[in-house]
Amino acid sequence: MSTSERAARGVQDPSETMALRVLVPSVFTEPRDPEPEEEAPAPARKPGRDRYLDLLRALALVRVVIYHNFSWTWLPIVFPSMGVMFALAGSLMARSLNRPALSVIRGRLRRLLPPMWLFGAVVVPLMILEGWGPHYNHHPHWWWAEMAFWVLPLSEPPFGASLHTFGGHLPASWAEQISVPLWYLRAYLWYVLLSPLMLKAMRKLPWVTLLVPLALAFFINSGLVDQSGRLMEAATDFTTFGSCWLLGMAHQEGLLRRIPQYVVPSLAPLVLMFGLWWLLRSPVDNPRIGHDLEAVPVAQAIWSFGAVLLLLHLSPSWEQWPKPLERFNGVISLLNSRAVTVYLWHSFALVLTEPLIDPLWSNTFFYAHAQWLLSSQWTPLFLAVPLICTAIVLFGWIEDVAAKRRPRLFPYPRRPKGRRRSRE
Repeated sequence: MSTSERAARGVQDPSETMALRVLVPSVFTEPRDPEPEEEAPAPARKPGRDRYLDLLRALALVRVVIYHNFSWTWLPIVFPSMGVMFALAGSLMARSLNRPALSVIRGRLRRLLPPMWLFGAVVVPLMILEGWGPHYNHHPHWWWAEMAFWVLPLSEPPFGASLHTFGGHLPASWAEQISVPLWYLRAYLWYVLLSPLMLKAMRKLPWVTLLVPLALAFFINSGLVDQSGRLMEAATDFTTFGSCWLLGMAHQEGLLRRIPQYVVPSLAPLVLMFGLWWLLRSPVDNPRIGHDLEAVPVAQAIWSFGAVLLLLHLSPSWEQWPKPLERFNGVISLLNSRAVTVYLWHSFALVLTEPLIDPLWSNTFFYAHAQWLLSSQWTPLFLAVPLICTAIVLFGWIEDVAAKRRPRLFPYPRRPKGRRRSRE
C-alpha cells in the first residue's frame, strides 16, 4: 500500500508507529488496573527539647545553689530539687532505652564520668596537699582501694573531713563542703545501671513498681536495719528518690496520661500532707535550724513523690517558650547544657567566697561603712555566681567532649542575626 493510500485510509506507517512508541511509551502500553500509590514514608521527626523540662532542671539547679548558701529549710519544701532532677533523668533514660540497653548505659556513663574525673583531678591533689592520706581512714590499707570510687562512684568517693586550711584561708571542713554533690553521682550511677530492669517492671506492674522504693524507704529507716556502712548509704539514697526516677519513666512512657485528669490533683495534696506530717513528727537534729526535709529520708521521699507527681501531671510540653519566658532562654539553655558542671562546682565556688570576703574586714572603708555587706548571707551568693561562670568556662567543655559535641567555653545561645528582641 502506498503512502498516499495509507494516508487516505488513516493507517500509519509502521516505522512511524515505532517512533511514537519510543517517544510516548505511556500511550501504547497496555492498560492496567489502577493500584493505590504507596506513599513515601515520612522522614522520622526527631523529637525536640521539652522546654518545660528544661525549665524544671534550671530551677532545680538554682534552688540547690541557693539552699547550700542560705541553708533555708523551707526551700526543699517549696521546690524539692533532687526529686525533680532524678525524675527528669529517669524520663530521659526511658526515652533512650528504645535503643539497646548496654549502649544506652555506656552512653550515660560517658556523659557522667568525665566531668567527675576532671573534678577529682583538681580536688584530690588539693586534699593530699593539705594533709589527706591513708591515716585518715580507719583501715589504712583500704585507702588506696577506696580511691577507685573516684573513677567509678559505685559508692561515695572518699574525702578528708578535716584538713589543713591553706594557711587559715579556708575552714577545716572545706573538702567535706566541696564533696557534698558527690552523693548525687553515686545515686545517679546506680539508677542508670538498674534502669533497664526498672523500666521492664514499670511496664508490667506500674503502680506496684512506683511504690516499691517508698516501701523500702520505710523499711530501711524503721530502725530495724543497721544503716551504717557504704552499702546502706547508697541504699538510703536509692530508696529516697527511686520513686521520682520511676515517675520520670512513667511520664516518658505515657502512663501518667492514662490516669483520669482529676486523680492526680486530688491525690497529690494528700501525699504532700502525709510527707509534711511525717517531717513534723520526726525528731529535730538542730533546734536552731528546725525541721529539715533533707535530714529525714522518709519524709523527703514522700514529699518529693507528691511534688514530682503534680509537676509531671501539669507538664505542658513546650516546644517553644511562652512569651513571658523567652527572655530567660539564654540562662535556662546555659544551665541545661552545663548542668553537671554547675552541680559539681557550685560548692567549690561557695567555699572560695570565704577567703574573698574575710580580708575585707581588715579594710578600713569596708569595716567602717559596709559591715552589713560583709556579714550578709547574700554577699557569698553574689560572689559565687561569677565563680560558677568561671568554672563553666574552665571545666564545662568536658560535657561537650563527653557528649561527642564540639567543645564550647560558654554555650550561651545567640539570637539569629537581624532578629531584634521583642518589646511585647
